[in-house]
Amino acid sequence: MEFHLLSIYVLFCLALRGSNASLPAEVYWKSMLPNTSMPKALQDLLQPEFKNGISTSTGDGGSNENRYGTAYWPELRKSNKVFIPSKTTIFFLYDDLLPHKIMTLNFTKSNKTSNFLPRKIAETIPFSSNMLPQILKYFSIKPSSKEAQFAKRTIEDCEAPNIRGENKYCATTLESLVDFVITKFGKKVQALANEAEKENREQEYTILKGIKMIGDNQIVCHKQRYAYAVFYCHTINATKAYTIPLEGVDGSKAKAIAVCHADTSAWNPKHIAFQILKVKPGGPPVCHFLNCDTIVWVPN
Repeated sequence: MEFHLLSIYVLFCLALRGSNASLPAEVYWKSMLPNTSMPKALQDLLQPEFKNGISTSTGDGGSNENRYGTAYWPELRKSNKVFIPSKTTIFFLYDDLLPHKIMTLNFTKSNKTSNFLPRKIAETIPFSSNMLPQILKYFSIKPSSKEAQFAKRTIEDCEAPNIRGENKYCATTLESLVDFVITKFGKKVQALANEAEKENREQEYTILKGIKMIGDNQIVCHKQRYAYAVFYCHTINATKAYTIPLEGVDGSKAKAIAVCHADTSAWNPKHIAFQILKVKPGGPPVCHFLNCDTIVWVPN
């Protein structure tokens, strides 16, 4: 029954797109946040999909393997393996957040990603670890598949208790994402994401003048790898968010979002940030760039 409704909704959405009309989720955004521009990273997730299954994307944006923003507490609870990224800069010390500093970055945008479901459909689908078999069956996901592992991990992380200083929420629709932000900040907010002229190209970038601290009270929402768009949103004490203007060696410009954590004492001692930066929990402030489908919300 739900799949039949979803199929009808997809056809309805395509008809709306053809007529330049707004999708229901867009209408909700405009009614609730009339003065807030929707980042392209969210706009791209409103396109209807025909596939009744989980995305097979392995790009930076959708992968839970490289979850730099949400994995600092339980990431190694079942394994002692530490995933060390390539030469791309992810973590860096606050003291390195200076003009003329050079960092290697790749603004990765996946060609395949899971989109938002309409709210009325998403609310009929369970989102609970004890209902995982039914969820996998609904989306035709093999229990032994990698996609099933990602789905299981996403739900477990959403159900896990908060770490000290964290307040989190998992949004399974665009509407619930908007509602959560409004409960924290009200309707006068900005929604920010990375912007880059060149995507999917690793190169050296120079930090330009114009670094801006956009807030010390923000909500960061990370897109998870799941059958449809799910965002892990959290607020963390003692953090500041920055917009960083950049210029690549090819002359292309970008504006990256980074978050700096002043208090890392509650982080997992084996977190990859400590491995890369050679520091310990509770040491100097640790900063990290955000993925291209991560959204940062700050009050105006």
